[in-house]
Amino acid sequence: MRLAFAGTPEFAAVALRRLIESGHELVLVLTRQDKQAGRGMRVAISPVSEIAREHGIALFKPATLRDPLARARLFEAQCEAMVVAAYGLILPADVLAIPKRGCLNIHASLLPRWRGAAPIHRAIEAGDPESGVSIMQMDAGLDTGAVLHQKRLAIAAAETTGTLTARLSSLGAEAIVEALAMLDDLDPRPQDGALATYAAKVSRAEARIDWSQPAEAIERRLRAFDPFPGCETLLDGGTLKIWAAKVVSGEAPPGTVIAVTRAGVTIAAGVGALALQTVQRQGGKRLAIAEFLRAVRVKTGTVLGT
Repeated sequence: MRLAFAGTPEFAAVALRRLIESGHELVLVLTRQDKQAGRGMRVAISPVSEIAREHGIALFKPATLRDPLARARLFEAQCEAMVVAAYGLILPADVLAIPKRGCLNIHASLLPRWRGAAPIHRAIEAGDPESGVSIMQMDAGLDTGAVLHQKRLAIAAAETTGTLTARLSSLGAEAIVEALAMLDDLDPRPQDGALATYAAKVSRAEARIDWSQPAEAIERRLRAFDPFPGCETLLDGGTLKIWAAKVVSGEAPPGTVIAVTRAGVTIAAGVGALALQTVQRQGGKRLAIAEFLRAVRVKTGTVLGT
C-alpha cells in the first residue's frame, strides 16, 4: 500500500521500520521539528527522522498541520492511507480526509480505556492487569475513532513505563501490519464512550511523593514514572529520587524512616510501608540502596518530604 507515516519517538520508529520491511511503499514521513537538548544544546532529531533518512524517504517537519502548505504537501503525496503513531501534533479534519483510506492510529491502550497522551503511564499507575494496542480509524475527536484491530498483553508485576513501552512498540508494529493486510475485511467497532477513561499527560509536578498515600499506590507510581519524570522526595533538605521499592508491612506517621539496616531503608506510608531498592541523589546516578547507604547516613525516625 502507498502510505504516509506520522510519528516522532522510538515507539513510532519501531512501527515505521516494520512497515518498510513489510513491503509497503512509504512516500512521505512526517515528524516533529528538531529540538535542542542536553547541556550542549545539540540538535536532536527524532528516531523517526533517522529511519526516514536511512531509507531515503521524503521527510516533512511542519510546525502545524493547519498550514495550507502542509495540507498541500500531503495532497501531493497521493497516499492511500496514513499511519499515525505518537506524532505529537493535532490532525485537523481536513487533513484526516486527505488519504483515500483514511488515517490509522496506533494507540498504546485497549480503547476506550486510556484515551489521551499517557496511556502507558496511567495503566501502570492504576494497577491495570493488562494493556495492549488499538488500531483506530482516526476522527476529529481525541482517540474517539472506531477500533479496527486490537492486541493484548499482560502487565508484569515489576513493569515500568520504559519496559512496557518497548513491549507495546513491538506489538503495535505487528498490529498495524496485520490491520493493513486485512483492511478490507475489518469491521470498524465504535467505542463505548461510557467506558472511556482519560490518560492525562504526566507533569513534573506529579513527581513529588505523597507519603500519606498507601504504599501500593506509591509503588505503582514509581514504576509508572520510570524513566520519566521519576518520583522524588526530600531527605535532610536534599532531593532524593526513588526508582524502585517493595511494599512491606509497617506502621508509623507517613514518610517516617522506620528501619535502617545495611541492606536497606524502610519508609512508612499511609497504609503499609516501602523498602527502598533503587535511589538517586540529585546530580548522581541510580544506586542500589545498599550502595547508597555506604555514602549517606540515614537515621531511624527521619521524616522524608519535609
